[in-house]
Amino acid sequence: MSGPFNGYWENAVHNQRVIIPALFKRRFSEESQRTLVITAGFDNSIALYPLDNWYSTLAELAEGSDEEQDFRSMLIRCAVAEAELEGPGRVRLPERELRKAGISDRCVVKGDHHLISLWNPDSFYRDLENYEAEIRSRFDAKLWHKGRR
Repeated sequence: MSGPFNGYWENAVHNQRVIIPALFKRRFSEESQRTLVITAGFDNSIALYPLDNWYSTLAELAEGSDEEQDFRSMLIRCAVAEAELEGPGRVRLPERELRKAGISDRCVVKGDHHLISLWNPDSFYRDLENYEAEIRSRFDAKLWHKGRR
């Protein structure tokens, strides 16, 4: 299995291509064949699944509840392309997907454990501020920063 992918970087988008961070590239398994499945992501992002994680996710969802099986069907319907990493680790993205996600000359490349997501920077940082405020309040309320309860 590829991953885990954690962290985020802001990278340029040039000729519909974005560079995948070196840390992420090193975490691709041989089974992934340096190939990504491009599909719709959450909150208007683009999801990039390494090929091995894609098939693993589909298999897991196929064994799940009716809701999970419906989600599997939607993921498959929204899968627009498979793309091999080029040269130093660039991936070429369909123009339509970039436009739908509001991505033009820059994007945030974020690790989401078993997949990589691409975000419009303004949307990403706005959401991040909200998440950071929420996590700070939970740390304060539950003292998670002191270790497990």
